[in-house]
Amino acid sequence: MSGVRIGTGYDVHAFGDGTHVVLGGVRITHVRGLVAHSDGDVLIHALCDALLGALALGDIGRHFPPGDDHWRNADSRDLLRAVVAMLHERGWRVGNVDSVVVCERPKLAPHIEAMRANLAADLRIDADAVGVKATTSERLGFTGREEGIAAHAVVLVTRTPPPHNPTPA
Repeated sequence: MSGVRIGTGYDVHAFGDGTHVVLGGVRITHVRGLVAHSDGDVLIHALCDALLGALALGDIGRHFPPGDDHWRNADSRDLLRAVVAMLHERGWRVGNVDSVVVCERPKLAPHIEAMRANLAADLRIDADAVGVKATTSERLGFTGREEGIAAHAVVLVTRTPPPHNPTPA
């Protein structure tokens, strides 16, 4: 078995009523909210799916079912920390992540560093191993029509080295 694995994730949520969106654990004021069972953080949901996929553990809906009231209005950072704990329990750790959020608005550039800091803390890695980018779809498709937000994520996970047990002299 290889000591390195890669996972990809994708998530999308439609706009609905509200006064803000949450992306990368950052609350961003906006004229609309996102329709979701949890807080609708598409970036974190894509990361969770990428991490779970890297270890062939299914997807976010399998572990945090949208029909389960326990997860209603859940903070997606809690979900991400739970997924990271699953990785660690199985002897894996996050090497790095790269992600992109696709939306016309809100503008995300002012919030990227805060997102990276939140994700690094929850992933238990340095911020310089967390890539977060934002782009538009040039007014094409559902994101271009401002009907929702999408996110893509790619992760690299590595096997945690076994503890060093020196042979007694």
